[in-house]
Amino acid sequence: MAAKKEDQYGINMKQFCAGHQQKIQQALAQGAVTPALMEQHLEQLHWLQHERLVHLIVTVMTVFVELFLVDLALLHPAVSLGGAIAMLCMAVLLGFYFAHYFFLENTTQHWYRLTQQMMEQLQDE
Repeated sequence: MAAKKEDQYGINMKQFCAGHQQKIQQALAQGAVTPALMEQHLEQLHWLQHERLVHLIVTVMTVFVELFLVDLALLHPAVSLGGAIAMLCMAVLLGFYFAHYFFLENTTQHWYRLTQQMMEQLQDE
């Protein structure tokens, strides 16, 4: 897959994962799994696992910031408007992080199943 100019500032992870997954599922359906395809899939899986780990770390740090803001608002109610706005912003951001991490986690788990199917097909040859 060649790098595109629009990829310079990030890619659409859902499209990227869907494209790879479709390629693997087609190979499985046609019985065309090769060791080279398996190696490519394992490399993609490694990248996805790294992405998942980074997002887990960022999500946990965001949770800590949100908890700090809640604690700050409870201990210093005089700054409640600013604290409430900051808590709301962080809660919305946290919601998006949870949604993206949920996608990454489920995709990784699904790719584990695809890997198992690919291994079985390679062993049958």
